[in-house]
Amino acid sequence: MRVQIVDPSANTPPYDHALSSALAQAGVDVELVTSHFVHGPRPQPNGYRLSEPFYRLSTRLAPSSTSTRRALRLVEHVPDMLRYRGRARGADVVHFQWIAFDWLDRYLLPSAPIVVTIHNVDPRKLPMGAFRVGAGVARRADAIVVHSTHGVDELANRLGVPPDRIHVIPHGAFDYLTDLPEERPLPAELAEVEAPVVMFFGLIRDYKGVEVLLEAFSHVEEDAELWVVGESWFPMAELEAIAARSRHRVRFVSRWITETEIPAYFRRADMVVLPFRQMAPSGVLHTAMAFGKPLVLSRLGGFIDVGERHGAARLVEPENPVALAAAIDSLLRDPRERERLGDAAARAGREAYSWDAVAEQTLALYERLAG
Repeated sequence: MRVQIVDPSANTPPYDHALSSALAQAGVDVELVTSHFVHGPRPQPNGYRLSEPFYRLSTRLAPSSTSTRRALRLVEHVPDMLRYRGRARGADVVHFQWIAFDWLDRYLLPSAPIVVTIHNVDPRKLPMGAFRVGAGVARRADAIVVHSTHGVDELANRLGVPPDRIHVIPHGAFDYLTDLPEERPLPAELAEVEAPVVMFFGLIRDYKGVEVLLEAFSHVEEDAELWVVGESWFPMAELEAIAARSRHRVRFVSRWITETEIPAYFRRADMVVLPFRQMAPSGVLHTAMAFGKPLVLSRLGGFIDVGERHGAARLVEPENPVALAAAIDSLLRDPRERERLGDAAARAGREAYSWDAVAEQTLALYERLAG
């Protein structure tokens, strides 16, 4: 079977790589069709082919300007998609990971059987409608994939598609990050830290609730450091002002963290906290699971599955800094409970969230669509 995994904007290279690799290992002829990733090197292909025909102008001329790159990408999008339609004739199934412009792509999708993954089933805070799957694309797709059972009925109603066209396939744990050949160590000032480390990791955006975590950390009683690691799309002055009220050290690493740097941060963290306000895809969650880290998560969407079905996380109501502080404190006081949660996270990553399981379910869907 010939499958094309399509991510025009290179929005999630680790996910694209892991899915493509797992499908290739299952015997599928896989091509990942995407664009150049401007933030650093992408994972090297493992059994699949990589092509980057999308957005060649915008990724070359505006790699560091998000707004300029987005404008140029819109100019390039229609001709790039029209060229891609010819390439797609060679595929038995085309699987779009992200839809760049729903209002255009509903007219530009190729004629092959189409699968669309909706990584973010709640699009309320996506910028300028980008990466939003609306009714136009959803009704053209032969199947829609989501990562959790939560919100499926609401999604089907919003898109106007039958629920039986929506398939729940988990997001796999990023276990390949645990065995990178060129893993980089922590910066020296972080490597010297002896206190327990509570870590938030990832792109800092409003819906992720970082300021809620900072407020919670000001109430934490146990000795610990908080590391907030990742490029910020949130005003840093506001975050630093909240952090200044904490009795414990808060460190910001406010830049894009390259793939080879990621493992060192997760190996050092004593727990990973994701205090999201709104459910959205989280590669950080699936990285923490691969490293067997205890988790504190908002009681939202697929996070609930991790906490309740797999027993791998403490769940806290969103936007409740007092409850979040209590959860962090209780884990800092209880190393055995941290170990139990970490073991449960690692076990879920090896089993329910393994890429072998993801590939098996995904391939079964492809075979059904391709007849």
